[in-house]
Amino acid sequence: MSLMDDVPNLQEPYRGGKNAGRIVSEIFRFFLHSVIPVAIIAGFFLGTADLHLAIPIPELVSAAFAFFVPLLVGLIIAAIWKDTVATYVWIMGLLWFSIICVVVLDMPTGPGLCEHCGAGQKLWLTFFDMTQDSGLMNNNGRLVGTWPTLALVGYAIGARTVLKDRLEREDEEFQ
Repeated sequence: MSLMDDVPNLQEPYRGGKNAGRIVSEIFRFFLHSVIPVAIIAGFFLGTADLHLAIPIPELVSAAFAFFVPLLVGLIIAAIWKDTVATYVWIMGLLWFSIICVVVLDMPTGPGLCEHCGAGQKLWLTFFDMTQDSGLMNNNGRLVGTWPTLALVGYAIGARTVLKDRLEREDEEFQ
């Protein structure tokens, strides 16, 4: 037995368990499931942008909304469609947040709240501190980075809650 027995031959066509049509279908459904929670958050914030409330909505309430409403929608959609791809949209949230973090880290600091911030403080003030902002991204770091990520993670958790048994069966069939 040589070390080359486990190396795939890239000259041969793919002989996995899924055909190309199924893979393309899963990619399409992945992006569809990724758009749903982000559209919920965008709709909420665009719909409430012109409201001038006597008491502004605290950031923590907005963060809870960004997580729990997509979680409930994920529960409902997963119960109706029974699509296991919905459980993986947290990956899109992680990628999105990573990209936005790189954008924030590349932004120059200047006079304002984050003039002498290090990388960690820059990220903390932009995305997580509910009382103070970094002044970067026009103080929209939570709107652009945190809340869409929370929405995607919440949606995936909601879908996972409904589809847990189905995912376990698929894992057993795969092995």
